[in-house]
Amino acid sequence: MTDTGLSPQEFRQTLGRFASGVTIITARGDERRGMTASAFVSVSLQPPLILVSVDTRAHMQALLLQDDVTHFGVNVLSATQRHLSDHFAGRPGPEDQVPWFEHEGLPLIGGSVAQLVCRKDRVIEAGDHTLFLGFVEYSRYTDDDPLVYFRGQYHELG
Repeated sequence: MTDTGLSPQEFRQTLGRFASGVTIITARGDERRGMTASAFVSVSLQPPLILVSVDTRAHMQALLLQDDVTHFGVNVLSATQRHLSDHFAGRPGPEDQVPWFEHEGLPLIGGSVAQLVCRKDRVIEAGDHTLFLGFVEYSRYTDDDPLVYFRGQYHELG
């Protein structure tokens, strides 16, 4: 280890050992937009707060920084939605297969294990990412199995 910390490759390999769910962050500016993210965490029960981490190079980061974008969605993908994770991560896939629906004008992904509607609460610059703290105003969920990401690959429970 050096004074600059771990190399990006070593850091990625190490944190790849942490299994996580897969989410799609959604928002609307001039058009609806989605971004695959595994950097999502619950922060507080009282008040209900979550946090998502978005790369500063991502189109979603620029969208979420707009003053008129006050809300964003978090969609926890089901085990059957791997193709959506790939699509919103920039891999080829048809847009017409995205099961969009809206909740009070905010685009969300149908068939997800859970959906959260969050009011943008705080924005924190953190290295090469921006952290968006969201106050959860609405949620819905199912008992379906989630899509899991571990060591750079998708997995299913069971």
